[in-house]
Amino acid sequence: MRIVTTPMCSEIMEMAGVSDYIISENPDSEKGDLLVVLCETKIRLPSLCIKLNTFSQIEDSVRIILAELGIKASSIPASWVRKENNSEQIELARKKINVKVYSNFLREIVEDMGYTVVKSQAEFLVYPDYLKNKIDHEIESMGDKAVEIPSHKNAPLNPVERAAMRYNILERNLCTKL
Repeated sequence: MRIVTTPMCSEIMEMAGVSDYIISENPDSEKGDLLVVLCETKIRLPSLCIKLNTFSQIEDSVRIILAELGIKASSIPASWVRKENNSEQIELARKKINVKVYSNFLREIVEDMGYTVVKSQAEFLVYPDYLKNKIDHEIESMGDKAVEIPSHKNAPLNPVERAAMRYNILERNLCTKL
């Protein structure tokens, strides 16, 4: 079977134990039996679309790839998956913090962490680095309550490292009220 994936999905293939695949910036141009791409990737050919924004999405994506290839899923090493042991008090406190979020991938992470996503009257603003110039007035008005998160091009290729970096940035900046 000829498997083609994008650079952003190559590490997840390794995590799934798949080593025989082709990495392509443009998987539409490759002749593959299976194309593995991020859900956000615009592609004409049928493909296996995965999400790698949250730790649970990373774990689910490994399982999806294994299932697609007919490989029995073994247990995923704990080092791949973040297990938060938040107290009920912390979870309740996070729900009270209103966060305005620019971009779907950041919304998924912020919601996964337990914060409330709002469209207005936010206590914090979370945005991807590539929007900095487009929303600079809003960023300026929020001051130190505006949190910039590195996008794919400015983050590690490894999805676990990328997720850990983003979660850590958000924890440091949004948890000031807890």
